Amino acid sequence: MKAQISLLTILTDNVPEMANFYEKVLGFQVEDNSENYVALKNDGVRFSICSRQIMLDVTGGHASYKEEKQGQAFELAFPCNTPEEVMQSYKEIIEKGATPVKEPTQMPWGQTTAFFADPDGNIHELFC
Repeated sequence: MKAQISLLTILTDNVPEMANFYEKVLGFQVEDNSENYVALKNDGVRFSICSRQIMLDVTGGHASYKEEKQGQAFELAFPCNTPEEVMQSYKEIIEKGATPVKEPTQMPWGQTTAFFADPDGNIHELFC
């Protein structure tokens, strides 16, 4: 095995809602779309959304997929070129329906960072 990530899959109980968010709010292009699986166009790492039930089925009913999701499972970070771009991007995605978490802020380590949540409550960030 090579220690390199080539696919990131978001597991959810509501694939259509999550796919709509990542397409309409964040601007990802849908490459493949079925009721329980969506592949999104992304340079580098493949990116998809899959139903928890599909994962439960393909793993033979592994117990961890039966459990209800609790709390933050992962974070995606989206780079911007300037603090102004962080501010503008944050404003736009909130207007399109993302849940606001924290407005753009100058962090102690020098980055400008803003946080928002997707429909499942996963918190993601914009930064520069």
